[in-house]
Amino acid sequence: MELAESQEPRAGTPKVGISACLLGQRVRYDGGHKLNVTVTDVLGKLVEWVPVCPEVELGLGTPREPIQLVRIGGGIRLVTVESRIDYTHAMNEWARVRLDDLAKADLSGYVLKSKSPSCGLDSANVYDGDWALDAKGRGLFAAALVDRFPGLPVEEEDRLQDPAVRRRFIERVLAYRAS
Repeated sequence: MELAESQEPRAGTPKVGISACLLGQRVRYDGGHKLNVTVTDVLGKLVEWVPVCPEVELGLGTPREPIQLVRIGGGIRLVTVESRIDYTHAMNEWARVRLDDLAKADLSGYVLKSKSPSCGLDSANVYDGDWALDAKGRGLFAAALVDRFPGLPVEEEDRLQDPAVRRRFIERVLAYRAS
């Protein structure tokens, strides 16, 4: 089941940014999606989605070589798995510009794709220089998002499966919109 790419906006409805793959858009590295019916069917009734896919919008295309976060020289880099192309600078630059656009969209919240090297809030795998799993961390776009909008309600889709977390997120979105 795929969700239509655009919804009819409703007056006064809070705008919430979302990882586009969660809406069923085929933007993942393998050409697939991660449609999340809890997000679309429950939260979708209450918000207007503003879909974003950092990797596609950066120009990496679909399908594409997977990327990972790698700790190199004390810093976290965004690197392709096979060819080892480093997209850290490009992603950071794209995020800065895209977040300027999102600031104009008057967002009241954001739902991020868990475990994503771009969008994971605190669940993205971080590998060491030998490509062994080192830790969990924050995806580059997610890091830029929370740095730019520190009070914005932000949650990963997997946590929103919990009704209590989902209820608190909705309350925070509505409060943010009212402020």
